[in-house]
Formats: sequence, C-alpha cells, structure tokens
Amino acid sequence: MESIGLLAGGKPPKRILALGAHSDDIEIGCGGTILRLAAERPQLEVLWVVFAATPERAAEARASACAFLEGVATTKVIVRDYRDGFLPFSGAAMKDEFETLKRDFSPDLIFTHYRDDRHQDHRFVSELTWNTWRDHLILEYEIPKYDGDFGSPNFFGVLPASALDCKIELLERHFPSQATKPWFTADLFRAVARIRGMECAAPGGFAEGFYVRKARF
Repeated sequence: MESIGLLAGGKPPKRILALGAHSDDIEIGCGGTILRLAAERPQLEVLWVVFAATPERAAEARASACAFLEGVATTKVIVRDYRDGFLPFSGAAMKDEFETLKRDFSPDLIFTHYRDDRHQDHRFVSELTWNTWRDHLILEYEIPKYDGDFGSPNFFGVLPASALDCKIELLERHFPSQATKPWFTADLFRAVARIRGMECAAPGGFAEGFYVRKARF
C-alpha cells in the first residue's frame, strides 16, 4: 500500500470514496484493503456509497459499513434503493447521484468496480466513476462470480492474515441474506486473496487485486 501514497501525489490518501453497486460489493472487492488503511491511518475520511439495496439488504449494508469503518476518524455511509440489475436503465438519476458526490466530496482515492465486470450494474458504476472523476487515483476492484470475468490485476493491496480473517468474519456476520449463495463462502474469499497474494509475492501470502487505468506521480 506504500505505492498508493506515491501515486496519490507523494503523500498517503486521507479522503477515500468507496463505491459499490450492491450491498456487499465494497466489502468483497476491497474490504481487506480498507481495513488495513483504517488500521494504519485512523485519520481517514471515508465516504461509502451503495446504490442498489432492498430494505433488508440496506440494513445489512449499513451495519457492515460501520463495522469495516470502525476506528476511522470521519465516515459517511449512503445507501440508495435503485433496483438491482437495472442501474443502467436509471441512467439520468444515477448520473445526478454522481454529480452530487463530486460536488460534495473531493477524494484522494476512489475504489470502484472493475470496468470489464460482466454484471451490468458493476460496469455502469465503473463507467460513471470514470466519467465523473478525471483527475483522481481510481482503483477498480473485482468481484468473483459465475461469469468467470476475472482479469489480470496490475496493482495489489497486500493483506495481513488478520485483515483477511476480519474481512471474512465481517462478511459472514453482516450478510445473512447471502448465506445460501454457493459462492458466498469463506473458502472462496480466502482462495481469491491467496491467488492474488501469490501473484504479487505478498509476504504473508494474501492480497486484493486492483486495476489501475491511469495514474501520475
């Protein structure tokens, strides 16, 4: 994660924007990295935004975000109720949401979905992220799924084993609505982190993978 400081302009990021189409996306894609940043830099300001959530899943999202952001100096969690699977068809309203975020919060670092994700909601959030912020460091995270759309990340957030364990424990605790999904399992989350850790020679063996399209220092 030391590279984030360099890419963000020579100093560690203080203001972080985390964007997720659905209630558990941020946690799955970059939850371990956020836990590590929160532990290392408690002075962080984090704006956490989820766009599509039913009332049940909205409650899960808020509780989970609070748990992942415990100890962070300044936090704000926004959970919207756009229809799951239909975000591209709410284009004008979604664009307004992003313009409001841009006006109200100026991040040093943005986490968003992988541009080539096969889920239409994920791709649309990524597209709007790039349309809205032209001069920011953007890390695109990945979500495992049936479509098999994993790529080859070019940036890695090394995870201590404790951060990965915490990420998995919080996912299982806060998203009971997903417990019956065959992909929502501790061994899958650990396997992804182990593969990414192997790819970047992480000292502890675990990492989260990201895609950096454009950066300067």
